[in-house]
Amino acid sequence: MTNFTNFRFDVDGDGIALATWDMSDRSMNVITPQVMEELSQIVEKVAGDAAIKGCVITSGKDSFSGGADLAMLQGLGAQYAKLAKEKGEEEAMSFFFEESRKLSLLYRRLETCGKPFAAAVNGVCLGGAFELALACHFRVLSDSEATRVGLPEIKVGLFPGAGGTQRVARLMQTGDALQMLFKGEQIRALMARNMGLAHAVAPRDEIVKTAKEWIKNGGSAEAPWDNKNFKLPSNKVYSAAGMQIWPAANAIYRRETQGNYPAAYAILEAVYQGLQLPMDQALKVESRWFAKILRSKEAAAMIRTLFVSMQELNKGARRPKEVPPTHLKKVGVVGAGFMGASIAYVTANAGLEVVLIDKDLESAEKGKAYSHKLMSDQIMKGRAKTADRDALLARIKTSAEYNDLSDCDLIIEAVFEDPKVKAEVIAKVEAAIRPDCIFASNTSTLPISGLAKSSKRPDEFIGIHFFSPVEKMMLVEVILGKQTGDKALATALDYVRLIKKTPIVVNDSRGFFANRCVLAYILEGHLMLTEGVPPAMIENAGKQAGMPVGPLSLNDEVGVDLGLKILKATKAQLGDAAIIPQQEALLTRLVEQEGRFGRKNKKGFYDYPESGPKHLWPGLKDLQPKRLDAEGIDMQELKQRLLVTQALEAARTVEEGVITDPREADVGSILGFGFAPFTGGALSYIDFMGAKTFVDLCKALQAKHGDRFAPPRILLEMAASGETFYGRAKAKKAA
Repeated sequence: MTNFTNFRFDVDGDGIALATWDMSDRSMNVITPQVMEELSQIVEKVAGDAAIKGCVITSGKDSFSGGADLAMLQGLGAQYAKLAKEKGEEEAMSFFFEESRKLSLLYRRLETCGKPFAAAVNGVCLGGAFELALACHFRVLSDSEATRVGLPEIKVGLFPGAGGTQRVARLMQTGDALQMLFKGEQIRALMARNMGLAHAVAPRDEIVKTAKEWIKNGGSAEAPWDNKNFKLPSNKVYSAAGMQIWPAANAIYRRETQGNYPAAYAILEAVYQGLQLPMDQALKVESRWFAKILRSKEAAAMIRTLFVSMQELNKGARRPKEVPPTHLKKVGVVGAGFMGASIAYVTANAGLEVVLIDKDLESAEKGKAYSHKLMSDQIMKGRAKTADRDALLARIKTSAEYNDLSDCDLIIEAVFEDPKVKAEVIAKVEAAIRPDCIFASNTSTLPISGLAKSSKRPDEFIGIHFFSPVEKMMLVEVILGKQTGDKALATALDYVRLIKKTPIVVNDSRGFFANRCVLAYILEGHLMLTEGVPPAMIENAGKQAGMPVGPLSLNDEVGVDLGLKILKATKAQLGDAAIIPQQEALLTRLVEQEGRFGRKNKKGFYDYPESGPKHLWPGLKDLQPKRLDAEGIDMQELKQRLLVTQALEAARTVEEGVITDPREADVGSILGFGFAPFTGGALSYIDFMGAKTFVDLCKALQAKHGDRFAPPRILLEMAASGETFYGRAKAKKAA
């Protein structure tokens, strides 16, 4: 038996080696330079020892591996910049290319070393780890529910750069391969086998045995594509079959990415070029594209926000360190309407006991029925069993009695957005709960400090703002009132982690963080409409800018009537100057005269027919005082307006101290309202553009469209000093 730091290596009586990947200092195996070095030694040992027939690679942990350490890839960028400064661009690029293809060359060496390699996979096997499995000559996956394989690199602005694009495209029909690479989804074991990505599925305790049997029975050490008789699954690129694929693939790429994601384009190019070449040259083409994408600002922004920052926030970066871990067992949810019912479901789904309270038992039961429906949908899709539904429903107790909250660790209030109603509920709840129980309000607009005035224990009062639909939306805003204490914050963050969502911590303000940015986006869409911009052009500008939906569509989802209600409440509290009259006139007409409330009543900016897709309401043209000719409108400016207005609002939240950590603004803007993910988030959008360029853009828009584009003081200072939001945060931390 040979011992490595990250692998256990031994050879059995049949001459078959087993390399068990098990990093002692990590909960999950990841690919690091040391792992690559040891794997290279294992390949050479197997190849060079006549007594070894072949090798099985497996994991000593519950999961195989999540892939490469992205911090290692981030480090490459820093080394490149340093070398470019010291020795020039050409030498830096040469170094960068060679470093970034080391993993690809290692896997190719394994594939062509002359001995059969098999991967025995249990749990998640993603990214570079799945590329390792793809380079092995045989892949057996465990039938465990937790087993997932996939190449999710696209989700952080990268693409598979260790042979993934070339091997997948030689195992599957080209269209299917492109779809898999574009989507980056995790694939279950049986599906992976059916797609041709794995050879076998076996019970967890038999995967190593199955892999060894394959080697013992003379498993081939030649990859299919290295055989001279190999035929591509979709025939040659320049064949009748091949040429039916590429025009459609190009159109799908344009539709799905709007040209905003260089990594998606690189996938198209790498597969298109690679399929016309022998494997070694094809891998070199992939490596060239990989080096290019790895240096893109989109990859830098997405890795930082969607990988590094998101991991840090999920692990409790903002949790007060001195508060001991809370052991939440039972959560009370007060208000069994749509939000309360959804919160009860995600809480019970995380294994916690729930007490769901409403004004009468019938209303509470109706809220519980929502969990029954969601679980039944999962059963229909084969994602859950009847026993899972029964167990989840057994964890939800319905009641109309506040005394049933007496042994809860946390209360989440989700009643009507009215300070009077909430004040009554707070009094009733506090009369029933334990003195150490934390009280959280799920409010989307009402300031927490104001609600906490109704509480006898404002230090144990906090905001937990969920987004709808709760079961799908990954972001939760945790809102600190003026008197909220550390224990309340720690409890809220521990709870959000338990339900597997990502928290951001914001200080109290009207609309908090996400809703302020969302409302700015919707407002811009409304103003474009009143200016006479064709509605379809507004919607397309939103999507081309990188937003998931256009501003008018988004307003329909949240409710046009709710938009008017928020506007009226703002006007009542802050006066006429706080609103824009054109928006008020538009919403009043839509809601009060036309009865158009949005998707909820099947008519808003769009019509929602019973059969067929939604479409823009033809009557919108009658709401426009004038109509502009589409030919004369600058589409680039429309896209800029829609992103800049949100980024400006995000910058104001930093200036006002609502957001204190740029990571939270960036993660929150992407997860909460889909702010163009390729930018890295609302503050990264400014940082990567440079504050000076951004301020100049704001001033140009201000001159043309009004003072809502006026850059705040913080941006003027940053433009003068050359600072970034992340640089300021780092300096503050160091001080």
